[in-house]
Amino acid sequence: MDQPAKLALEDGTVYIGRAFGSVAETSGEVVFNTSMTGYQEVLTDPSYKGQIVTMTYPLMGNYGVTVEDEESAKPQVAGFIVREWARVPSNFRSETDLDTYLKRNGIVGIEGIDTRSLVRRLRVRGAMMGVLSATDLDNTSLVKKACGLQGMEGRDLVREVVPERGYEWTKAGLAPLAQSMLASHAETHHVVALDYGMKWNIPRCLVQAGCRVSILPGTAKAADVLALKPDGVFLSNGPGDPAAVGYAIDTVKDLLGKKPIFGICLGHQLLGLAMGGKTYKLKFGHRGANQPVMNHQTGQVEITTQNHGFAVDIDSLSKDVELTHVNLNDQTLEGMRHKKIPLFSVQYHPEASAGPHDSSYLFDDFRKLMG
Repeated sequence: MDQPAKLALEDGTVYIGRAFGSVAETSGEVVFNTSMTGYQEVLTDPSYKGQIVTMTYPLMGNYGVTVEDEESAKPQVAGFIVREWARVPSNFRSETDLDTYLKRNGIVGIEGIDTRSLVRRLRVRGAMMGVLSATDLDNTSLVKKACGLQGMEGRDLVREVVPERGYEWTKAGLAPLAQSMLASHAETHHVVALDYGMKWNIPRCLVQAGCRVSILPGTAKAADVLALKPDGVFLSNGPGDPAAVGYAIDTVKDLLGKKPIFGICLGHQLLGLAMGGKTYKLKFGHRGANQPVMNHQTGQVEITTQNHGFAVDIDSLSKDVELTHVNLNDQTLEGMRHKKIPLFSVQYHPEASAGPHDSSYLFDDFRKLMG
């Protein structure tokens, strides 16, 4: 028998559906992702910490779940919303089904709601805090809980996803298809990656580009980074409000000009803040594998994977910072580089797991920047 579940938003809207995964209650910022595939990578992306993710594509779980597709050690989302989950997955790589995977990891899911209606509401009114429950089905109670939640602004979620200690990356490299998109190089450089909630495909791409990768928690100091004598420093993606991660901003400030730096997503935002810029919260964020970005250096349009709710204010950056990439949907900043200091960053995800490989060249650019 189906277990009922409800999603309540802070504006008082309540959606009724069926529970799958863990039969429990969760809360977080309700956001949406427009990817047609890659649900397991979405679930395990640490950048989604504290968020209940809605998938716009109507069917999820149809190809099952496999350990090889994980982007971290476990699912990181607060909850999962789908139109329909596939009861019988069909793929030779599948090791288990989506429902079992969510149950095993304590992730609450809901299916059967009108995800088109929900996404339209989020687009019009902006991302909202919400409560997803299969245990409390009282509308008034759920809405009250949603209204009492702290929003994403001012929240440091990085501390909840950083590794406990530093380590050397020794896991498997890129999948065969991805290897064809990014040229393989012999190991020539040593990179220290500051992990604020890093997707595993990033160190895979760095290794493919010829780098030995040492990973430090995002709470590390500049002295900890420089003590490893790297050829370059990588700043990873991660969750929450970049302006709330003051310790990371201070570390990046202390690294400016000392080593070549490459930042992605939260790493890009931290670089912007460290260089004196400002960040702001987007209305509903960019999340999906089909975001068009204009590369101002080549004049080409790249289709990109994105997952962020904050952006760097273009007008707040100094004249020494050159704008390199812009989002064609809303003209927000997607990439920048410094004219005098060896550093560059992008807001989107060139490691693209799952997603297009249009921007994988950036890992080669980083290798070249290190000399």
